[in-house]
Amino acid sequence: MGELVERVDTHDHVIHVTERHEAVRRGWLHRVAGVVCRDPQGRVLVHRRSREMPWFGGWYATLVGGAVRPGESYSQAAAREVLEELGAHTEVRSLFKFICEGGAFPYWFGIHETVLTEDISPDTDEIAWFDWLTLSEYRRAAEHWPLIPDTEKAFDRYLRKHI
Repeated sequence: MGELVERVDTHDHVIHVTERHEAVRRGWLHRVAGVVCRDPQGRVLVHRRSREMPWFGGWYATLVGGAVRPGESYSQAAAREVLEELGAHTEVRSLFKFICEGGAFPYWFGIHETVLTEDISPDTDEIAWFDWLTLSEYRRAAEHWPLIPDTEKAFDRYLRKHI
């Protein structure tokens, strides 16, 4: 059995539990948590996904994240994803959520932020490269890098509301 998610409606109410690949295949809404990671100096973690990733392999992102499991809150999923992808235990702060039409499929996207004070050890199966960039460094690099459209929509909203 594959990864399980809760299929939800346009009000983010649970309809039923299903496998994620089925939700994606059918275009059903489900929940995804994303986290903007900053360091104590205010720089943003930017990473390039492994080429083996099923969606947007080799592309760059400003958020880490993944599917919310059945019975899990967005914040619980966000903290779990930071641990799984970056090897860091952290508290996350929930900011907002929205229906993201997505580059691959539609979903509810719960956006969080955290400040990472410990060293990270990214999962190399998911993250091929990372660096901490100032916003101006990021903006210059973003002109040349293939950016995951979903995370960029979320990051743009984050910057408009929280920076």
